[in-house]
Amino acid sequence: MNSPLPRLRVAVLNRTFSPTGGGAERYSIALVEQLASRHEIHVFAQEIDHHWPGVFYHRVSAPLLKPRWVNQLWFATATWWATRRGYDVVHSHENTWHGDVQTVHVLPVRYNLFKGRTGWRRVLRWIKVGASPRLLTYLGLERARYAERPGRKIVVTSESLRAIMQSGYPASSPMISVITPGITMPRQPESMSRKHQARALLGLPSDRYCLLFVGNDYKKKGLQAVLGALALLSADAVLAVVGNPAHIPTFRALAASLKLDSRVFFLGSLPDVAPAYEAADCLVHATLEDTFAMVALEAMSHGLPVVVSGSAYCGIADLLTDGANAMVLRDPRNVEALAKTLEQLIGSPALQETLKAGAVAFASHYEWKSLAEQQEALYVSVHETLGRRRTDGTDL
Repeated sequence: MNSPLPRLRVAVLNRTFSPTGGGAERYSIALVEQLASRHEIHVFAQEIDHHWPGVFYHRVSAPLLKPRWVNQLWFATATWWATRRGYDVVHSHENTWHGDVQTVHVLPVRYNLFKGRTGWRRVLRWIKVGASPRLLTYLGLERARYAERPGRKIVVTSESLRAIMQSGYPASSPMISVITPGITMPRQPESMSRKHQARALLGLPSDRYCLLFVGNDYKKKGLQAVLGALALLSADAVLAVVGNPAHIPTFRALAASLKLDSRVFFLGSLPDVAPAYEAADCLVHATLEDTFAMVALEAMSHGLPVVVSGSAYCGIADLLTDGANAMVLRDPRNVEALAKTLEQLIGSPALQETLKAGAVAFASHYEWKSLAEQQEALYVSVHETLGRRRTDGTDL
């Protein structure tokens, strides 16, 4: 970032600012880290587990964490009040009505509610919405979030999400840019010694083929299908599960019912997922809904073969080539097909090497430095469009 750009005062809004929060949180954190040396970054969050030189942290109160919709409304209101003046750019990763840059990490509420519903089914859904303060709040915030206003930019993480946004909120189309998640390529090459060290650190067996699942929402990210497929594989295959520990009891019971007790290792949330990528032989991401799938990109940067859901379920699949840099699943819910794909991968060292090389080559095009430059260009565009700094005390 060598161009003579202005130093901006930027507010970043994220309810959870922690690397264990998930892909959206790691996306936000990575951009902050990349841009902190160029701009004055202020983070507003209810949960903060991050420290970076030059970044200012502001904890937002959370008098009611549940119901979630009340907390969402509180966070939107509190951050609006805190950032209504004094900042050149307000960048929201949350469903808020304010914010000059709005980054969208999930499918719109409107899309989830009304997709495929026509006629009387659509009418019934509107009746349900009208009777629900929760849905009315989410839809109201979302509509305001994507409303046209001077200087506003909307960032989506994949082309598939852009198409969904344009169908649900046509007026947002000229404001939309795609900035995918990124990675920082590992400094040290993968090796068997590093793999053994990582497995010892995480308590994984050193002599088994290790599949890896990473995701905080075990159900949405397809862990049930992965467990079903594991039960059809040779006992030489084991599975490491990284993510929200709150879901472990339910899925531990499912693993037990499939007689997989000794083959599934629940590791919980990890502050740094890198050791899990180093320990694994393959990432399995049979997700049912992902606007991109940052975990797939992270795994590829570590040279892992990746088995991932197709583009109907996962945004990154639009960019992948089946059999060259990943194995792409037509239907992630098809347990038998998933098991056959994994059997093919496990049984073919040549395919494993092809996918490893393809994964690293693919990931190398998505480093955070270049993606942060795209984000910075949006900040500057917003600032120039507004034509003045908020520091003059005028509300926008």
